Amino acid sequence: MQPTVSLENYPVFSHTAPPSSLARQIPPRLRRMLSLDDFEIAARKHLPGPIFAYVSGGCETDRSLRANRAAFEGYEWVNRVLVDTSRRSLATSLFGHRYAAPFGIAPMGISALSAYRGDLIQAQAAAALNVPMIMSGSSLIRMEDVARANPAAWFQAYVPGEPERILALLDRVEAAGFGTLVVTVDVPVSGNRENNIRAGFSTPLRPGPRLAWDGITHPRWLIGTALRTLVRHGMPHFENSHATRGAPILASNVMRDFGARDHLSWEHFALIRRRWKGRLVVKGILDVGDAQQARDQGADGIVLSNHGGRQLDGVVSPMRVLPAARQALGPDYPLMIDSGFRRGNDVLIALALGASFVFVGRPFNYAGAIGGQPGVQHAIGVLASEVARNMAMIGILSPSDASPANLMPRQDVPAL
Repeated sequence: MQPTVSLENYPVFSHTAPPSSLARQIPPRLRRMLSLDDFEIAARKHLPGPIFAYVSGGCETDRSLRANRAAFEGYEWVNRVLVDTSRRSLATSLFGHRYAAPFGIAPMGISALSAYRGDLIQAQAAAALNVPMIMSGSSLIRMEDVARANPAAWFQAYVPGEPERILALLDRVEAAGFGTLVVTVDVPVSGNRENNIRAGFSTPLRPGPRLAWDGITHPRWLIGTALRTLVRHGMPHFENSHATRGAPILASNVMRDFGARDHLSWEHFALIRRRWKGRLVVKGILDVGDAQQARDQGADGIVLSNHGGRQLDGVVSPMRVLPAARQALGPDYPLMIDSGFRRGNDVLIALALGASFVFVGRPFNYAGAIGGQPGVQHAIGVLASEVARNMAMIGILSPSDASPANLMPRQDVPAL
């Protein structure tokens, strides 16, 4: 594991300033990664086309994928000057824990296909730098292994369709040691991700000449991720969809293993709330009425999310829902958000509009693919450095100080 560095003063690289002694702790191959977008560019070259398409794509026309980024264009900063921000801090409290930054790692399915032991390296990086990490229920690494690596990690579940299987899964999550359960509710059916089919990605994976050629032409991924996984851990399985091990990723019945969810209702949520004694978060809400109902039925927090634009094409960006959701839920209720975050400015805009915390997904997947755990830690540091720098220029001392008073709607862009 790389020595950790302070997120308050994370080194920033440029062609005009040589790396400091602190910066030299970061592997040289990562020093050219100056923003989260740089990780995506590098990952596009590193990963086989079908796998990159799976991680990067949305669904149908990618309208919501684009809208998630466009949502941040609706506001500009009104910065305050001559404010002493020398003692500013990124520290942010959520559910009684004081994290080192106001953002964490969102759940991402089958991360171990793009990065060797992908879920583990994300969990270990998050533990090293004291930010939250949410493990995906559609992962290829056992939840028990991730919980041992990071006991503070959260677990995200795509709950099965039958009550007895729901309860059995909850028993397993509790036994693994997770204290926070995140129930994702925006997947009654799978999104129409036709881009995956066009790129040659499918679930189950189908070996063939195209997939073989994609592997051969990306030797670093082939040797460092695919073959390394097979030799050390065998064929990847969906490990955490149920109380027992799921199907291998090549199995023809892998989709049946997930079961139908289009009949799930608030009654199933009430069942989960009665059984789960730990912290319960609902992810995938966009309607203000749904947010209020989740709170009233016992959710300890909510993640506004459109699944990164991967489910319903044309669905609203969670950023556009955020102000109304905050007003409806009151000032203190834990209201988190994900989908489309790439810059420190994005994080601060969400906080100013009422978010308690932000979760970021794809960029940390890319960072793990090209740099392993050090890559994920560097990506966390790069984003933190942007937040810290922009706080100084806005004139605030804490992420929680960001408010609508720091923002002005753009006249040429519809306001959020």
